[in-house]
Amino acid sequence: MLFVRPGRLADLDALEQMARTAQPVLHSLPHDRRALEARIALSEDSFRAEVDFPGEEFYLFVLEDSQTGKLMGTASIVAAAGYADPFYVFRNDALIHASRELHVNRKIHALTMSHELTGKSRLAGYYIDPSLRGDAAAQLISRARMMYIAANRKRFTPEVFSLLLGVTDENGVSPFWEALGRKFFGRNFADIEVESGGRSRTFIAEVMPTYPVYVPLLPEAAQRVLGEPDANALLAYEIHLEEGFETDRYVDIFDAGPVLTAQVDRSASVRYNETRLVREAAAPQGDTYLIAHNGADGEFRCVLGELAAGKEAGAVLSQAARAALGVRDGDAVRCVPLHRPQDEHSGDAQ
Repeated sequence: MLFVRPGRLADLDALEQMARTAQPVLHSLPHDRRALEARIALSEDSFRAEVDFPGEEFYLFVLEDSQTGKLMGTASIVAAAGYADPFYVFRNDALIHASRELHVNRKIHALTMSHELTGKSRLAGYYIDPSLRGDAAAQLISRARMMYIAANRKRFTPEVFSLLLGVTDENGVSPFWEALGRKFFGRNFADIEVESGGRSRTFIAEVMPTYPVYVPLLPEAAQRVLGEPDANALLAYEIHLEEGFETDRYVDIFDAGPVLTAQVDRSASVRYNETRLVREAAAPQGDTYLIAHNGADGEFRCVLGELAAGKEAGAVLSQAARAALGVRDGDAVRCVPLHRPQDEHSGDAQ
């Protein structure tokens, strides 16, 4: 059974391997072993700490196969993006250029460097082993983060955001970077990706243009990818939408990938939460749920399981699920349907 738990120092070798092989680059997992070890230690301290408001905490989650003990994925939460340095994005603005004399009134889109997302909680570091098929495992490792946020509200801001990979070609070349970033940095996209530290480095403000960049002046190839997720990020994009994230007026400052935001109160992990008690019974057929349990000393577990409809049905779990969650009869677990009601999807489309 696959389950999500906090990462720990014992996972260092496996996480180092992920950091070196993951594409795109995982900013939450440094390639340097000592830096990675410090990152994991910070996560362990963050899970155990008593927190009244978000600060420099960092939460690293791993996806483990309970049968083999192998790590199959990772994801993380940054409690306050840009805690030490501002978090930079482009804000997509609409500027009005008008002349009464010429009877001209034009709305022109422009990109302006912004650090308005600084201080907000950020979902980051998503990676899943390519050998896993289907979207269930991807849903689990990605959305377990929101299950943790929903159960630990004081640790995070009321609004969270996530930055997804922008469009690149088969060689990893970003049309947007080639049109803009390269002109200022004079270096390859991949090199600056590693150096950027997750978009919170002061050199971004020092090198990138501080004046608005007029979108119509960019090459068509760069305009087409503005706010579009890469093909490899489409599943992650759909998972975020399932949770309740929406596209916003921001795009990534390097590859123009989409920035999605969500109000925690309106997320699926809060709106459809049911607290159920674990109990014994013949396992019923039902809908798939995210099932999470917060234990002592910062412990957290999340699995996928089928539950009968209705809170009164309780949480009838397999032995494997109980072991993965570390629960027994009578324990309370947080349960959220993996898929929102169909009428909710219809309403979002209007």
